[in-house]
Amino acid sequence: MPTGHLLLEEPIRMASILEPSKASFFPAMTKIVGTLGPKSRSVEAISSCLKAGMSVARFDFSWGDPEYHQETLENLRVAIKGTKKLCAVMLDTVGAEMQVVNKSEKAISLQADGKVVLTPDQGQDASSEILPINFDGLAKAMKKGDTIFIGQYLFTGSETTSVWLEVSEVKGHDVVCIIKNSATLAGSLFTLHASQIHIDLPTLTEKDKEVISTWGAKNKIDFLSLSYTRHAEDVRQAREFLSKLGDISQTQIFAKIENVEGLTHFDEILQEADGIILSRGNLGIDLPPEKVFLFQKSALYKCNMAGKPAVLTRVVDSMTDNLRPTRAEATDVANAVLDGSDAILLGAETLRGLYPVETISTVGRICSEAEKVFNQDLYFKKTVKFVGEPMTHLESIASSAVRAAIKVKASIIICFTSSGRAARLIAKYRPTMPVLSVVIPRLKTNQLRWSFSGAFEARQSLIVRGLFPMLADPRHPAESTSATNESILKVALDHGKALGIIKSHDRVVVCQKLGDASVVKIIELED
Repeated sequence: MPTGHLLLEEPIRMASILEPSKASFFPAMTKIVGTLGPKSRSVEAISSCLKAGMSVARFDFSWGDPEYHQETLENLRVAIKGTKKLCAVMLDTVGAEMQVVNKSEKAISLQADGKVVLTPDQGQDASSEILPINFDGLAKAMKKGDTIFIGQYLFTGSETTSVWLEVSEVKGHDVVCIIKNSATLAGSLFTLHASQIHIDLPTLTEKDKEVISTWGAKNKIDFLSLSYTRHAEDVRQAREFLSKLGDISQTQIFAKIENVEGLTHFDEILQEADGIILSRGNLGIDLPPEKVFLFQKSALYKCNMAGKPAVLTRVVDSMTDNLRPTRAEATDVANAVLDGSDAILLGAETLRGLYPVETISTVGRICSEAEKVFNQDLYFKKTVKFVGEPMTHLESIASSAVRAAIKVKASIIICFTSSGRAARLIAKYRPTMPVLSVVIPRLKTNQLRWSFSGAFEARQSLIVRGLFPMLADPRHPAESTSATNESILKVALDHGKALGIIKSHDRVVVCQKLGDASVVKIIELED
């Protein structure tokens, strides 16, 4: 199976490596998803995150109540207005997550070679000898010799706060384990992961449904991150649930692949989902370490060819406590870009990390450098070959627009779209220049009131590599006369000039619909 690994653009001048990175309006084509939490929820902190390059804010319901997240979201809205930076909202579900219940929140010390009992009896207090868990079916799923991992929520992999257990025996509903390494579990929330074991918990829990139908619907979330997606049916059920909630029936579902079960059914999940999140933290526990890179390359390749956004997690864990990433982490971020990732998702680094803003800007700079040496020519040929012939009308227009832009060295591609599909198809071919997606609102009605669509489509571009949205004036219809489109084009060009990405004598490729025809045209700007 092709892994989609792309060689670097050759040759790379050694002198260019020493050149300082140039600041630009777009820190990188690759997008950054930031998880908002205690260290990143004030208006000031969020504003700094937006300026540093965050384009999607993730709200993780594995911890914190809806009121807490609502307060954070209100701060996000104030920050968006203040910075004039668009930002989408992602709701991350709890899903089939097993947790250790530590009501006292006292630190628990575990010693290597000792024993600890996992029990579903949540009435017991957590201690060095017994750990209550939120799942009563663990004993049925486990057998002697199985491996269990327990770590602080969004663990960074530090062995002093994470523990590996080996099952020694199952006693009724309890699981007795041998402690493999000494560790201190501190805090109120620890997640428990049983390697390569099917856990009989629903993907969309009742608590998840309640949060989505209240907090999610009220705030018109752009993305739903479906934790622990294991089958395509999980995505279908989530979509059916969303379809009943009018305001968020357009919400895109990103399947979060966290274990071998999801990996086994990856192809069918990809068909159903709008995008994929590769949760490398849990996958790194479920898979042997030497297999993780292979899964990453294969999964990213499949997402790229399907034209669906792929998001990668757990890249700079050490920046939770340090100002600079390790050499391995910096290389990992660059390889994620070269492998075809659309976005990087930051978890603990921005949620509770000491340097959320610095983390975002550092990751953005690494992505930007990797994009400069991304072998677009090879990628384009692979994509065209994969799509095959005859191409669909839209696919042909999208690939032609990218080919033309590269041939004439255009500074930007401008695409008029109402659904966002045409712009996403252009981005699928990974042009070397930004794609300005001009979303033209459409008038719609639910038979009670009229409203304009477009805001959802614009914000949902914010997770796609190289795609930058702009919402057009609703008085301009999606398909109209040449004169009307010309006036929107002028607004788009002025927008590009104001951002500093278009200047005099630049060439611009425009993709637009005129009547029943789709047109790709090249414009050379005057003074």
